[in-house]
Amino acid sequence: MAGRVIWIGLRPARRRAPLVVTEAQAVAGRGLVGDRGEVRPSRVRQVTLIDVAAISAAAAQLGLPTVDPALLRRNLVVEGVDFAAARGQRLRVGEVLLVITGPCDPCARMEEALGEGGFEALRDRGGLTATVLAGGLLRVGSAVCIERP
Repeated sequence: MAGRVIWIGLRPARRRAPLVVTEAQAVAGRGLVGDRGEVRPSRVRQVTLIDVAAISAAAAQLGLPTVDPALLRRNLVVEGVDFAAARGQRLRVGEVLLVITGPCDPCARMEEALGEGGFEALRDRGGLTATVLAGGLLRVGSAVCIERP
């Protein structure tokens, strides 16, 4: 069963608010066009993903009705994907092929963004990091599935 992309954000610069977009171009070995990571691509963190269920759980832990995904500074919010099973796997997102490289642990800025307890609310549910193996267009609504070798 495939999941889907429900939100896309590009971080244009350090400490600048993410731009919420409906589509983004992924470039193999670089990341997302318009995201600050694309300028100086990482070998392990070109795209970040978080599960909408993790956002809901964090909001509940903080006593908030919801959390704006932009505050979490991840690139993609997805639903319907087993993140535990995705670790170390290839993930097909629309026409883009990612390889999951590890966890996307929360940073101390989560206290600033979400208030006291923000870091703890995202501990062990901060999402995943990935690199782009095959580029293409990502869209809100794109199917997301683990690609078995």
